[in-house]
Order: sequence, then structure tokens, then C-alpha cells
Amino acid sequence: MKLRQIYELAVEIGKRNDIRGDYLLKILEEKQREFEKLQDEEKLLFDQETLHNPYSDTRILVGTGEEEIKTIMCGIDIETPEILLADRLNQKGQKIDAVLSHHPEGIAYAALYDVMHVQADMMEEAGVPINIGEALMAERISEVRRTTMPQNHQRAVDAARLLDMPFMCVHSPADNLVDQFLRRQFKEEEQLTLEDVLEILNEIPEYKKARELKAGPRIILGDKKRRAGKIFIKMTGGTSGSEKAYEKMAAAGVGTIIGMHMQEKHREAARENNINVIIAGHMASDSLGMNLFLDQLEKENIIIIPCSGLLRVSRGKGYDLH
Repeated sequence: MKLRQIYELAVEIGKRNDIRGDYLLKILEEKQREFEKLQDEEKLLFDQETLHNPYSDTRILVGTGEEEIKTIMCGIDIETPEILLADRLNQKGQKIDAVLSHHPEGIAYAALYDVMHVQADMMEEAGVPINIGEALMAERISEVRRTTMPQNHQRAVDAARLLDMPFMCVHSPADNLVDQFLRRQFKEEEQLTLEDVLEILNEIPEYKKARELKAGPRIILGDKKRRAGKIFIKMTGGTSGSEKAYEKMAAAGVGTIIGMHMQEKHREAARENNINVIIAGHMASDSLGMNLFLDQLEKENIIIIPCSGLLRVSRGKGYDLH
């Protein structure tokens, strides 16, 4: 496959597994109208990838897109050390054609805030009115934008460019996959306790592996004998949302949140609103989403070399991404 084909596949899979469904088309149409209104000189600065890719955190960072890819080194985080590692492996005879990161770098990291809007739709699905969700997220999105502004976004990208190493990242599309995977796992389940939830998670290979590494799923709020009630899966949306959302989710009937990670101020807000919290694990959850995507690349005979926290599990043709 060519690098651009891998990128386009990631975007397409992300769209197919996005809870916003057809609303994505409206988002892209609005981007097109915004672009058409610009003056010619303004169009030169417009990120035209946004006309067909709604995920600002998923990009080709280094490369034309025409590179033929047969072997990829993939990790949850790919930064300068991992890029140097790929170059060293090439020197030792292991031909690596590209590096693939889950977490965004470069312009994908600089624009991470822009994928957070989906969290309002996630809250709406749980019963929180969309106007409230959007208002809560607007404040948090602005905060994340300000926080990422001073970061050295291009550091790893520059390293890959100097070593002529094709480099891309797949963030929200992979997170959409793990989000939908877990939604399927819990869709038909009823009257679960928190202990039941842990048992279901621990049967998933990535979480089983993480457990062996002392990083498996854990209850951080609630007791294992408590009933889970309505479960809210929080596996996508860029980064943490607003701590003010927990009061609204509790009012909407959410009993338990299953997430990748949680800041202490969010845990306190959940505690104040009597919401149980299970942290499935950051690297394990990211690995699950990436593995579902990487399986699609393996079907195209691409060799995957896992690194940097990726717990590689291949499901072959055994899982339908729909």
C-alpha cells in the first residue's frame, strides 16, 4: 500500500465508527462552504485536508503519500527516540518503510482540540441535552487549545524529516474503534456489578496483557459489588472533557464511566455525583483501537513491528469493523 492509502483507510474507518453518523457530512459540507468563501491568498493557508478528513489529529506528518509501505514500526507514542530506533533497525538490516504513532505529533497535535467536539454528542447519547454538552465542551476546548499552543509540536516531525522517514499518526479513528468495540461488549449486558464489568474487560486480550504488566483495568470509584447502572464509554474525543459534565451525566442517569484515564479533579467531580469509575487503562485501550486498525493493514500484507507501549494483538479476520 502507499502511505496515502493507509491514511485514507484510517479516515474512512474513523468515519464509519463515529457516533455522529451522517452529521459528519454536515461538518464537512460546512468546511467546504468556509473554504469557498475565502480569498485566493487565504485559501493557500487553509488546511484542505479538513475538507474530507474530520479528524485534525490524524495526518501524514512526513512523506508525500506516494511512498510504498511494506513494513511499519508502530507505537502508542512515536517521538525522536522511536524514530532514531527505526533508523537504527534499518542500519541493522530490518527494513522499516514508515513509523506510525497513535498519539498525534506536529500539526496533528497542534490541532488536537478540534476533535473534542464529539464529546458533546457522546453526552447527548447518554441523555444530556446537546446544548448543554456543547456549552460545556466549548470552555474545555478553548482551555486545551491554549495549553497546546506553547508546545514544541514539530520536534519528532523534524527528526523524521531529517532521517527521511515517512511518519504519520492515527488518533481519533483508532479511538473510535475502541469506543465502538466496548459499546458492543456492553450493549446487551444488564444488571452488571462493577466486578462483572471488570471480568468482561479482563477477557479482552489487550486488557489481559496489561493486567500482567500491572496496568490492567481498575475501579477507582465505587465498590465491586455495586451495580453499574447505565454505562458511559469514554474512549474517544481527543482528551479529557469538562469536569463540570459529571453533574449533568448523573442527572441523565449515568451510573458508571469506563475510561482510559482520569485526572484527579475529574475523579473528585465523579465522586461528588456518585458516579462509579472504572479505568480500563491508557496503553491497553489505545492498543485495542490501534490493533483493530492494524489488522486491516495486515490483510494488505503489511508487516507490523510494535513498539512504544503497543500491546499487539492480531484478530485477523475475526472482527467486523462494519
